[in-house]
Amino acid sequence: MEKIIVFGAGGHAKAVIDVIEKAGLYEIIGILDSYKTPGSIVYGYEILGDEQVVSNMGGQIYGGIIAIGDNWRRSQLVNQLTSIHPDFNFISAVHPSAMVAKGTVIGQGSVIMAGAVIGSDTIIGDHCILYSQASVDHDSTLGNFVTFAPNTATGGNVHIGDFSVISIGANIIHSIVIGEHTVIGAGSTVLSNISDYCVAYGTPARIVRTRLLGERYL
Repeated sequence: MEKIIVFGAGGHAKAVIDVIEKAGLYEIIGILDSYKTPGSIVYGYEILGDEQVVSNMGGQIYGGIIAIGDNWRRSQLVNQLTSIHPDFNFISAVHPSAMVAKGTVIGQGSVIMAGAVIGSDTIIGDHCILYSQASVDHDSTLGNFVTFAPNTATGGNVHIGDFSVISIGANIIHSIVIGEHTVIGAGSTVLSNISDYCVAYGTPARIVRTRLLGERYL
């Protein structure tokens, strides 16, 4: 198996590690995290240091994955790493219990967790997260750095903009467009299009306020 590293050592990273282990395509040789003490062990893997360690690894690794739950923070680390190593190989990880239909495209760095369902001819962008039991139906498109929390679902032909979050248990009917950097609140039902840079929730979901670039949601 190709050797990889995981960036991040928090709760989300443990979930990503489980997906990688279950899929059995890559061998994790260590974790990089600037907030953990090098040499300590997280989920059975050694903390090797921070992202600067990649420069010293030469040809030892095939690539890696950014295991940080927040969309904006994940993108910052991707940008930081690619500025140092423009050709770094970001692997994707798909749990064996996920259902991925014919014609699906999954971008680099994305994670599809246990029980997630992706319908036919759907495009999942780069560095996205589909948590357990998330369902994205046919002919839909997710931009880059999008998160679908557990038990979320869409109809077909849905478009989700870059950096947006669909929170736990939210449902989106067919042919809806949700803009960039937008958060759909937990348990919401989206019946009409939602614009960029906002928070919307309820049944039906309505915009309740605007959001700032990079604003935390976790």
